[in-house]
Amino acid sequence: MKTHHSPQIFRRTHFVPGLLCALVLTAAPTWAATLHVPKEHKTIQAGVDAAKAGDTVLVAPGTYRERLRLKPGITLRSAGDEAKGRLGLRRAEATIIDGNVAGARGPGVSMAVDSTLDGFTVTGVGKYDDALWKKHHATQGEEQKHEHIGQPGTPGIEVHHDCTVANNIVHHIGYTGIGITGAKDRRVSPLITGNICYRNMGGGIGSMKGSTALITGNTCFQNFYAGIGHNHASPTVTKNICYENVRAGIGVSEGAKPVVRKNKCYRNRRAGIGIRTTGETNPLVEHNDCFENDMAGIGVDEEAAPFIRHNRCHHNKKAGIGSRGGSRPVIEINDCFENEMSGIGTEARDTAAVIRGNRCWKNKMAGIGSRDGAQPLIIGNECFENKMAGIGTESGAVAVIRGNTCHHNEEAGIGARKGARPIIEDNDCFENKLAGIGVEEDKTVALLRGNRCHDNKLSGIGIQNRAQATVVGNVCQKNKASGIGVQQQAQATLLDNQCLENGPVAIGVGNGASAVIRRNQLTRTGGMPPMVAILKGSSAVITDNTISGGGVAGVLVQGNAVIRGNRFEGNGPRKGGPPNFAVWAHGGSEVVFSGNETDRWRHALFASGAKRVTATDNVASRFLDTAIVIQKTATPAHAFGNVALSANAKDEAVSVSGPKGVVDDNELKASATSRK
Repeated sequence: MKTHHSPQIFRRTHFVPGLLCALVLTAAPTWAATLHVPKEHKTIQAGVDAAKAGDTVLVAPGTYRERLRLKPGITLRSAGDEAKGRLGLRRAEATIIDGNVAGARGPGVSMAVDSTLDGFTVTGVGKYDDALWKKHHATQGEEQKHEHIGQPGTPGIEVHHDCTVANNIVHHIGYTGIGITGAKDRRVSPLITGNICYRNMGGGIGSMKGSTALITGNTCFQNFYAGIGHNHASPTVTKNICYENVRAGIGVSEGAKPVVRKNKCYRNRRAGIGIRTTGETNPLVEHNDCFENDMAGIGVDEEAAPFIRHNRCHHNKKAGIGSRGGSRPVIEINDCFENEMSGIGTEARDTAAVIRGNRCWKNKMAGIGSRDGAQPLIIGNECFENKMAGIGTESGAVAVIRGNTCHHNEEAGIGARKGARPIIEDNDCFENKLAGIGVEEDKTVALLRGNRCHDNKLSGIGIQNRAQATVVGNVCQKNKASGIGVQQQAQATLLDNQCLENGPVAIGVGNGASAVIRRNQLTRTGGMPPMVAILKGSSAVITDNTISGGGVAGVLVQGNAVIRGNRFEGNGPRKGGPPNFAVWAHGGSEVVFSGNETDRWRHALFASGAKRVTATDNVASRFLDTAIVIQKTATPAHAFGNVALSANAKDEAVSVSGPKGVVDDNELKASATSRK
């Protein structure tokens, strides 16, 4: 017996007289029926076969050992209300389609156009191999065959048409739980919603071959591959929960272009969301929450080029977001925090990520890291309180690092090492526990331009361990150790920088390092250390700088220095106490001091026990007694063409004691300027 529902309601129509009879004959109402299983039909398939488009086949609780092929336009629904059970709806848990039937072939349920499957458990299709599942779960899928998700197989529910698959539980299938496959001659855009897919030997839900499903509100866990997987498909995947899958929570590959939005992916054995294979794979991945995954929160590999934005990636065992294998993602406006490795990491040659506008904090390694020849563009990110650098680049990476803010990190704000070749410009680095920007190790070559580094615990900018750097137009202020430090056989060109109020020194060069220091502004209003220190075994060319402040020296030289064309503005001259020299050349040093102007220092140059000294064409004012003092050099000292400006006729321009070379044409000129 069929239970009839009300006829369809027709829109009101203004009938034309004479057409009424024809309309009555051609517009008879369509009746929708409900067919009951097993009350009226012993099997579900029998009920389906008896149904017509628009009918509902309502199935009572029980286990039905069969495989089904639906008809166009029908609804197959389990009996009951929307009460929740242990996993899904209580009616879905109680109404089971078991495909484990001798000789049966095909999927558990094959959907038809405009059909609906609502509220069943589907299981027993194909072979579920628990030992194999456990093996690959234990090895994080590393030994699985690298197969496309679209490889042939028999799913629990097969979808080839526009239809609705809702509120089902699909488990222990020998292939994918719900398989959606496109067709060349029609659109395949089903609604897949509210399903639970677990312990299937493929993915939980697979979207393949041009299909454009809406996959929303499903839960997929402990599947052999991804919770939700894609192969050359463009579905919208939203508000799903994917966890504890052997591979990714959501996997995107083989040219797929889905929108992956507002999903929760956690505790998967690989990435929360994994994106790979070819530059044609271009998903939009946004507003997802990816956490506690055994690899990255979101991982990109094999030349894929996704857009990744507005996601939260945290507490993952590798990076929050990772890219490698020649991939080219755009990664923007994500929050990546408290991951076991970097917040965002990029590696491998030809990997060229755009990393823009993200916040990365409290990660166990760098906030943003690049290595192994990667070529990222890192722009406008905020990286703070990370265990290593805010932004770190190493091992041949060629990064452009621009306009970022890096602060309160455990190491440098920005760090480059192990042969990295970054361009670092227009960044703000402050209150880091090491340098604001640190460059180190052999074959590392960096350009640092227009950065602002202040209040760091060591240098504003530090270059060491054979690294090479060009440092142009930076502002280094109030750093605890130095404005710029060059150490341990590093080589640096320092040009047009401002080093303001750093302590102890504005610029320090030591441990066999060498530097060209040109056109910099170096200022400190207090303190006793030298403004510039060239330590033993190190060398510098110091030209055209303005050095303002006090301390024991404007430039202290223990190594070798050419000091030419600089302006030294002291705050003395100090009559007693520690030294107060524009340039102080220590024993064993080599100094060329030429064409400089000094004002308000005790001596323009004081050299004692130096190996070699030449002082020419300098102008000194407001000094004490003698402008240039050279004592006991190892080789003859040269001093000529120097001018001392003083109102005291007893003062001297030059005093040389010890071996003399050319000491001539030095002049004391009268000046009305007092020493105060």
